Amino acid sequence: MLVSDIKKIINQMDDREAMGLSMHSVDTRVPNLSNALLHIKKCNKHELVLTAESHELFEYRYAAGILLGLMGDPRTSTITPKMIEIPAGEVEIGININKAYEVFDRFNQLGVKKEWILKEVPKFTVMVKAFKVSKYLVTNENYYDFLLDTKYCELPSSWEFGIYPYLKSNHPVYSISDDAAISYTQWLSKKTGRFFRLPTEYEWEYAASGPAHYEYPWGNEYKPNLCNTLETGLYSSTPVGIFPKGNSPFGVSDMSGNVEEYVQDYYRPYPNGKAVIDDLGDIDEYRIARGGSFTRHHDLARTTRRHGRFSKDIYVMGFRLVEI
Repeated sequence: MLVSDIKKIINQMDDREAMGLSMHSVDTRVPNLSNALLHIKKCNKHELVLTAESHELFEYRYAAGILLGLMGDPRTSTITPKMIEIPAGEVEIGININKAYEVFDRFNQLGVKKEWILKEVPKFTVMVKAFKVSKYLVTNENYYDFLLDTKYCELPSSWEFGIYPYLKSNHPVYSISDDAAISYTQWLSKKTGRFFRLPTEYEWEYAASGPAHYEYPWGNEYKPNLCNTLETGLYSSTPVGIFPKGNSPFGVSDMSGNVEEYVQDYYRPYPNGKAVIDDLGDIDEYRIARGGSFTRHHDLARTTRRHGRFSKDIYVMGFRLVEI
């Protein structure tokens, strides 16, 4: 199938259809969420943080995240983001051609195109210097602080009528441009006297997959209860950090699912690899995005998957920080 044909199909496809949803109402209620809220409503912030990041039951973690968002989440300070140190190392990046065809066969039924996976080829090693990465994605509240301080003109399209969604203050900001994400990092750098930027592709993949180069941050088998992808059935962003068993080997949260993440690099073939033209390929240059989201199946949440922004609401783009 030609690239132009693929793009035409994607443009004509309704977002619900692309997500595999029927045209009927979908029940997105979390079972027992009301009971969980009742049980923890008198907890202080410290107790809520412990619940959000350690309770065995998802409904309690979700409830704690909701309350933290209303009370002011102490985990997600704009000026002092929680950073995790990633040591220098010789890092595996990408996959080999045999793995690419195995991945394609595994996800073909989800509509995955061979070209999408071939962008991950070939597998190679690269030396990555030590860096720090933010444990949490940049949140709506963080981005709102940026807007208030700078009067920056880009409002996330995910904010209904452009109004700050204070009920989702500790959810990741998404549906912004890469220019806005970079402007945020530049603002925070100037504000703090530190140096923040987007992660490179290699830094992101290392922080997500760890020294063992896992296919998902927690291991090589997909588990829907460890992240917020389409299979999880929430169909919405969630408070950051409430899937603790899905953290990467370094302890970085939400590197699979919730929202996709811009990285510093534009698409280029890997060393000794071939350029792959797919439905994003007719864009002159596009910034790579990583990590999958609540609107996409778990094929996109693999740590080696290379993606990018497409001009449809189903592509929900956010970001996290790296500090050098």
